[in-house]
Amino acid sequence: MEAVPEKKKKVATVPGTLKKKVPAGPKTLKKKVPAVPETLKKKRRNFAELKVKRLRKKFALKTLRKARRKLIYEKAKHYHKEYRQMYRTEIRMARMARKAGNFYVPAEPKLAFVIRIRGINGVSPKVRKVLQLLRLRQIFNGTFVKLNKASINMLRIVEPYIAWGYPNLKSVNELIYKRGYGKINKKRIALTDNSLIARSLGKFGIICMEDLIHEIYTVGKRFKEANNFLWPFKLSSPRGGMKKKTTHFVEGGDAGNREDQINRLIRRMN
Repeated sequence: MEAVPEKKKKVATVPGTLKKKVPAGPKTLKKKVPAVPETLKKKRRNFAELKVKRLRKKFALKTLRKARRKLIYEKAKHYHKEYRQMYRTEIRMARMARKAGNFYVPAEPKLAFVIRIRGINGVSPKVRKVLQLLRLRQIFNGTFVKLNKASINMLRIVEPYIAWGYPNLKSVNELIYKRGYGKINKKRIALTDNSLIARSLGKFGIICMEDLIHEIYTVGKRFKEANNFLWPFKLSSPRGGMKKKTTHFVEGGDAGNREDQINRLIRRMN
Protein backbone atom coordinates (compact mmCIF):
# COMPACT_ATOMS: atom_id res chain seq x y z
CA MET A 1 0.00 0.00 0.00
CA GLU A 2 1.21 3.52 -0.78
CA ALA A 3 1.86 5.92 2.13
CA VAL A 4 -0.52 8.84 2.34
CA PRO A 5 1.38 12.20 2.58
CA GLU A 6 0.78 14.09 5.78
CA LYS A 7 -0.90 17.47 5.43
CA LYS A 8 0.89 20.49 6.86
CA LYS A 9 -0.90 22.05 9.73
CA LYS A 10 -1.69 25.71 9.38
CA VAL A 11 -0.73 27.78 12.37
CA ALA A 12 -3.18 30.48 13.20
CA THR A 13 -1.71 33.95 13.59
CA VAL A 14 -3.00 36.38 16.09
CA PRO A 15 -4.04 39.63 14.41
CA GLY A 16 -1.75 42.63 15.29
CA THR A 17 1.43 40.59 15.45
CA LEU A 18 4.21 40.82 12.75
CA LYS A 19 6.53 38.15 11.56
CA LYS A 20 10.21 38.79 12.35
CA LYS A 21 12.60 38.59 9.40
CA VAL A 22 15.71 36.61 10.18
CA PRO A 23 18.86 38.21 8.65
CA ALA A 24 20.41 36.07 5.96
CA GLY A 25 24.01 36.91 6.94
CA PRO A 26 26.31 39.75 8.10
CA LYS A 27 26.19 42.76 5.71
CA THR A 28 29.43 44.78 4.92
CA LEU A 29 28.92 48.50 5.59
CA LYS A 30 30.75 50.95 3.21
CA LYS A 31 33.15 53.25 5.10
CA LYS A 32 33.01 56.87 4.03
CA VAL A 33 36.46 58.39 3.29
CA PRO A 34 36.75 61.59 5.34
CA ALA A 35 37.26 64.75 3.25
CA VAL A 36 40.76 66.41 3.33
CA PRO A 37 40.67 69.32 5.77
CA GLU A 38 40.97 72.77 4.22
CA THR A 39 43.96 73.63 6.41
CA LEU A 40 45.88 70.64 5.07
CA LYS A 41 44.98 71.57 1.48
CA LYS A 42 46.24 75.10 2.12
CA LYS A 43 49.48 73.81 3.62
CA ARG A 44 50.11 71.56 0.62
CA ARG A 45 49.39 74.40 -1.80
CA ASN A 46 51.70 76.80 0.06
CA PHE A 47 54.47 74.19 0.20
CA ALA A 48 54.20 73.57 -3.56
CA GLU A 49 54.38 77.33 -4.26
CA LEU A 50 57.38 77.70 -1.93
CA LYS A 51 59.17 74.82 -3.64
CA VAL A 52 58.64 76.42 -7.06
CA LYS A 53 59.96 79.75 -5.75
CA ARG A 54 63.05 78.09 -4.28
CA LEU A 55 63.80 76.26 -7.52
CA ARG A 56 63.42 79.49 -9.52
CA LYS A 57 65.70 81.36 -7.10
CA LYS A 58 68.28 78.56 -7.23
CA PHE A 59 68.25 78.58 -11.03
CA ALA A 60 68.55 82.40 -11.12
CA LEU A 61 71.53 82.31 -8.71
CA LYS A 62 73.20 79.58 -10.76
CA THR A 63 72.75 81.62 -13.94
CA LEU A 64 74.08 84.75 -12.20
CA ARG A 65 77.15 82.91 -10.86
CA LYS A 66 77.88 81.50 -14.31
CA ALA A 67 77.62 84.95 -15.91
CA ARG A 68 79.80 86.48 -13.17
CA ARG A 69 82.48 83.80 -13.60
CA LYS A 70 82.58 84.50 -17.32
CA LEU A 71 82.83 88.26 -16.68
CA ILE A 72 85.67 87.78 -14.16
CA TYR A 73 87.55 85.59 -16.65
CA GLU A 74 87.17 88.21 -19.39
CA LYS A 75 88.35 90.96 -17.02
CA ALA A 76 91.41 88.96 -15.95
CA LYS A 77 92.23 88.33 -19.59
CA HIS A 78 91.90 92.04 -20.41
CA TYR A 79 94.07 93.10 -17.44
CA HIS A 80 96.78 90.59 -18.37
CA LYS A 81 96.85 92.03 -21.87
CA GLU A 82 97.02 95.57 -20.46
CA TYR A 83 99.95 94.72 -18.14
CA ARG A 84 101.90 93.11 -20.98
CA GLN A 85 101.26 96.13 -23.17
CA MET A 86 102.52 98.50 -20.43
CA TYR A 87 105.68 96.42 -19.99
CA ARG A 88 106.38 96.24 -23.72
CA THR A 89 105.79 99.98 -24.13
CA GLU A 90 108.45 100.72 -21.48
CA ILE A 91 110.96 98.44 -23.25
CA ARG A 92 110.17 99.92 -26.67
CA MET A 93 110.57 103.52 -25.43
CA ALA A 94 113.93 102.68 -23.80
CA ARG A 95 115.17 101.02 -27.03
CA MET A 96 114.06 103.97 -29.16
CA ALA A 97 115.82 106.44 -26.84
CA ARG A 98 119.01 104.35 -26.84
CA LYS A 99 118.93 104.09 -30.61
CA ALA A 100 118.59 107.86 -30.93
CA GLY A 101 121.48 108.36 -28.50
CA ASN A 102 119.24 109.72 -25.73
CA PHE A 103 118.26 108.56 -22.26
CA TYR A 104 114.78 107.31 -21.47
CA VAL A 105 113.39 108.65 -18.19
CA PRO A 106 110.41 106.55 -17.03
CA ALA A 107 107.36 108.22 -15.54
CA GLU A 108 107.41 108.95 -11.83
CA PRO A 109 105.91 106.12 -9.78
CA LYS A 110 102.42 106.71 -8.43
CA LEU A 111 102.30 103.86 -5.91
CA ALA A 112 104.41 103.11 -2.83
CA PHE A 113 104.39 100.29 -0.31
CA VAL A 114 105.30 101.34 3.23
CA ILE A 115 106.45 98.96 6.01
CA ARG A 116 106.90 100.03 9.61
CA ILE A 117 110.16 98.62 11.00
CA ARG A 118 110.56 100.31 14.41
CA GLY A 119 108.64 101.04 17.60
CA ILE A 120 107.60 104.54 18.62
CA ASN A 121 108.50 104.72 22.31
CA GLY A 122 109.54 108.26 23.19
CA VAL A 123 108.89 109.77 19.73
CA SER A 124 107.19 113.09 19.06
CA PRO A 125 103.38 113.27 18.77
CA LYS A 126 103.74 114.40 15.15
CA VAL A 127 105.50 111.17 14.12
CA ARG A 128 102.98 109.15 16.09
CA LYS A 129 100.10 110.91 14.32
CA VAL A 130 101.57 110.40 10.84
CA LEU A 131 102.06 106.66 11.48
CA GLN A 132 98.45 106.53 12.65
CA LEU A 133 97.29 108.27 9.44
CA LEU A 134 99.30 105.76 7.40
CA ARG A 135 97.54 102.98 9.39
CA LEU A 136 100.88 101.58 10.59
CA ARG A 137 99.97 100.80 14.19
CA GLN A 138 102.21 97.75 14.66
CA ILE A 139 105.76 96.76 13.71
CA PHE A 140 105.96 95.02 10.29
CA ASN A 141 102.58 96.39 9.24
CA GLY A 142 102.42 97.43 5.59
CA THR A 143 100.11 99.62 3.49
CA PHE A 144 99.85 100.96 -0.04
CA VAL A 145 100.17 104.74 -0.41
CA LYS A 146 99.30 106.94 -3.38
CA LEU A 147 102.30 109.18 -4.05
CA ASN A 148 101.67 112.91 -4.25
CA LYS A 149 103.22 116.00 -2.66
CA ALA A 150 101.34 115.60 0.65
CA SER A 151 101.99 111.86 1.05
CA ILE A 152 105.72 112.23 0.20
CA ASN A 153 106.06 114.91 2.91
CA MET A 154 104.35 112.55 5.39
CA LEU A 155 106.77 109.76 4.47
CA ARG A 156 109.74 112.10 5.04
CA ILE A 157 108.51 112.88 8.57
CA VAL A 158 108.42 109.20 9.58
CA GLU A 159 111.30 108.01 7.37
CA PRO A 160 113.50 106.75 10.28
CA TYR A 161 110.69 104.39 11.34
CA ILE A 162 109.65 102.95 7.95
CA ALA A 163 111.01 101.20 4.87
CA TRP A 164 109.25 102.07 1.63
CA GLY A 165 109.60 101.81 -2.12
CA TYR A 166 107.85 101.20 -5.42
CA PRO A 167 106.26 97.72 -5.67
CA ASN A 168 105.95 95.89 -8.98
CA LEU A 169 102.93 93.94 -10.21
CA LYS A 170 104.21 90.64 -8.80
CA SER A 171 104.57 92.13 -5.30
CA VAL A 172 101.08 93.67 -5.36
CA ASN A 173 99.64 90.39 -6.61
CA GLU A 174 101.36 88.24 -3.97
CA LEU A 175 100.55 90.61 -1.10
CA ILE A 176 96.83 90.78 -1.86
CA TYR A 177 96.43 87.08 -2.67
CA LYS A 178 98.49 85.80 0.28
CA ARG A 179 98.10 88.45 3.00
CA GLY A 180 94.93 90.22 1.83
CA TYR A 181 92.20 90.83 4.40
CA GLY A 182 89.18 93.06 3.94
CA LYS A 183 87.49 95.45 6.34
CA ILE A 184 83.87 94.23 6.38
CA ASN A 185 81.57 95.63 9.08
CA LYS A 186 84.69 96.87 10.92
CA LYS A 187 86.00 93.30 11.09
CA ARG A 188 89.14 91.72 9.59
CA ILE A 189 87.85 89.12 7.12
CA ALA A 190 90.04 86.92 4.89
CA LEU A 191 89.39 87.46 1.17
CA THR A 192 88.52 83.86 0.32
CA ASP A 193 85.67 84.64 -2.09
CA ASN A 194 85.00 87.25 -4.77
CA SER A 195 81.49 87.77 -3.36
CA LEU A 196 83.04 89.45 -0.27
CA ILE A 197 84.71 92.03 -2.53
CA ALA A 198 81.59 92.46 -4.69
CA ARG A 199 79.42 93.07 -1.62
CA SER A 200 81.65 95.89 -0.34
CA LEU A 201 83.06 97.42 -3.54
CA GLY A 202 80.52 96.34 -6.17
CA LYS A 203 79.04 99.85 -6.29
CA PHE A 204 82.46 101.12 -7.46
CA GLY A 205 82.74 98.48 -10.21
CA ILE A 206 85.19 96.28 -8.26
CA ILE A 207 83.73 92.76 -8.12
CA CYS A 208 86.72 90.42 -7.92
CA MET A 209 90.33 90.06 -6.79
CA GLU A 210 91.69 91.00 -10.23
CA ASP A 211 89.70 94.27 -10.15
CA LEU A 212 91.15 95.05 -6.72
CA ILE A 213 94.74 94.35 -7.83
CA HIS A 214 94.26 96.42 -11.00
CA GLU A 215 92.82 99.38 -9.06
CA ILE A 216 95.72 99.33 -6.56
CA TYR A 217 98.54 98.79 -9.08
CA THR A 218 97.36 101.39 -11.61
CA VAL A 219 96.22 103.84 -8.86
CA GLY A 220 92.81 104.19 -10.48
CA LYS A 221 89.91 106.54 -9.72
CA ARG A 222 88.68 104.31 -6.88
CA PHE A 223 92.09 103.75 -5.30
CA LYS A 224 91.03 105.37 -2.02
CA GLU A 225 87.99 103.08 -1.57
CA ALA A 226 89.96 99.97 -2.61
CA ASN A 227 92.89 100.78 -0.31
CA ASN A 228 90.65 101.59 2.67
CA PHE A 229 88.85 98.27 2.12
CA LEU A 230 92.15 96.40 2.51
CA TRP A 231 93.19 95.82 6.11
CA PRO A 232 96.85 96.80 6.79
CA PHE A 233 99.08 93.85 5.84
CA LYS A 234 100.58 91.93 8.78
CA LEU A 235 103.96 90.77 7.48
CA SER A 236 106.42 88.34 9.05
CA SER A 237 109.86 89.40 10.27
CA PRO A 238 112.23 89.25 7.26
CA ARG A 239 114.14 86.04 6.62
CA GLY A 240 117.79 86.67 7.45
CA GLY A 241 116.89 89.56 9.77
CA MET A 242 117.39 93.32 9.41
CA LYS A 243 120.80 94.97 8.96
CA LYS A 244 120.44 98.18 10.94
CA LYS A 245 117.03 99.75 11.53
CA THR A 246 118.38 103.09 12.74
CA THR A 247 120.40 103.77 9.57
CA HIS A 248 119.14 104.86 6.15
CA PHE A 249 119.14 102.36 3.29
CA VAL A 250 121.68 104.37 1.26
CA GLU A 251 124.09 104.15 4.23
CA GLY A 252 123.74 100.38 4.49
CA GLY A 253 120.76 100.29 6.85
CA ASP A 254 117.09 99.47 6.43
CA ALA A 255 115.10 102.70 6.92
CA GLY A 256 113.92 105.10 4.23
CA ASN A 257 113.23 104.91 0.51
CA ARG A 258 114.74 101.89 -1.25
CA GLU A 259 112.83 102.37 -4.55
CA ASP A 260 112.64 99.07 -6.51
CA GLN A 261 114.56 97.16 -3.81
CA ILE A 262 111.37 97.12 -1.71
CA ASN A 263 110.32 94.10 -3.79
CA ARG A 264 113.17 92.02 -2.34
CA LEU A 265 112.16 92.98 1.18
CA ILE A 266 108.53 92.04 0.43
CA ARG A 267 109.66 88.58 -0.78
CA ARG A 268 111.56 88.06 2.49
CA MET A 269 108.62 89.17 4.64
CA ASN A 270 105.66 87.69 2.73
